[in-house]
Amino acid sequence: MYYLDHGATSFPKPEQVTRAVLRAMEACANPGRGSHPPAELAAEGVFSCRCAAGELFSCLPEQVVFTQNCTQGLNIAIRTLVRPGDRVVISGFEHNAVTRPLHGLGARITVAGRRLFDPADTLRQFRNALNRGAKAAVFTHVSNVFGYVLPVEEMAAECRRRRIPFVIDAAQSAGVLPIDAKALGADFIAMPGHKGLLGPMGTGILICNRLPKPLIMGGTGSESERQEMPDLLPDRAEAGTLNVPGILGLEAGLRRIQEVGPERIKAREQALLSGFASVLRDAGMEVFAGKNQVGALSFRPGCDCQEGAARLAGQGFALRAGLHCAPLAHRSAGTLETGTIRLSVGMDTPEEAVQALGRAVQTSLPPYKY
Repeated sequence: MYYLDHGATSFPKPEQVTRAVLRAMEACANPGRGSHPPAELAAEGVFSCRCAAGELFSCLPEQVVFTQNCTQGLNIAIRTLVRPGDRVVISGFEHNAVTRPLHGLGARITVAGRRLFDPADTLRQFRNALNRGAKAAVFTHVSNVFGYVLPVEEMAAECRRRRIPFVIDAAQSAGVLPIDAKALGADFIAMPGHKGLLGPMGTGILICNRLPKPLIMGGTGSESERQEMPDLLPDRAEAGTLNVPGILGLEAGLRRIQEVGPERIKAREQALLSGFASVLRDAGMEVFAGKNQVGALSFRPGCDCQEGAARLAGQGFALRAGLHCAPLAHRSAGTLETGTIRLSVGMDTPEEAVQALGRAVQTSLPPYKY
């Protein structure tokens, strides 16, 4: 099988990740809930993962809050910054993990920048929207549908200049693009552990530059005499028992990323995407590709996208079809009615997959009718 669905989760996991999870299951107890060796071993492992994340993302270990996934982190961040009726600026390529919490809170949403692979337009529209006033901004680093890399450094600078708090959704960029939390100055950066960071599912990181509003409350192992959540990081946002096996597996994934380097990973993924775009165009597909792209590429055949993906699955290609939990991005690109077939690569995707997919598409999917 050619696995081309890394945008959903990286697969298979590196051997060191699996080994770390098993070691935790065999040797670790509950961190912060005892002074015995198994509990202390768990606490040391959890702190080591915070340190690894701090090294990779240029933040302090205590700023690293562990979550179940990127969605949970985004909910914490958004609920901290946004109140009902607040005006919030977002990009035209946001995932439902951003738009649904905002709608649920009753925020007034302004969508800024809807032209695909056009960072100048994205920045211009974003700047204009901020000039009309906003309580907060939330924007993705990379579109999960199209792989479009937004100009987040410049967007962050525009927010800082106006003292508007902001959240970055790094679901598709963490582990692939360099992320400097200190330089960006975001109030929160949310990311999953199971995608580009190569960790297990059920893990995530929220980098906090301010105290978050707790999403849930309960035991932390610290300041137990208080009935409020502690006013310190990371405890304030980590109620209950942590996913220690997942976190130790995540650390192994982070160390692997550090070993290879995000820049090398980015360069390889971009080369793969360029190859896929070429063979898909040659096969008559409508291909959504541009210069500012990493990780993912969408295309449309001359048949139903779900049907097309099923045909390719029958030939050993794991892709994803539909709206990819991001109807706003599809509306911006003009693909809301049909969806797309998405392929998303990882650091170990074999180069031979490019030509293999081209041959499979050529023989099994009709060309797109413009």
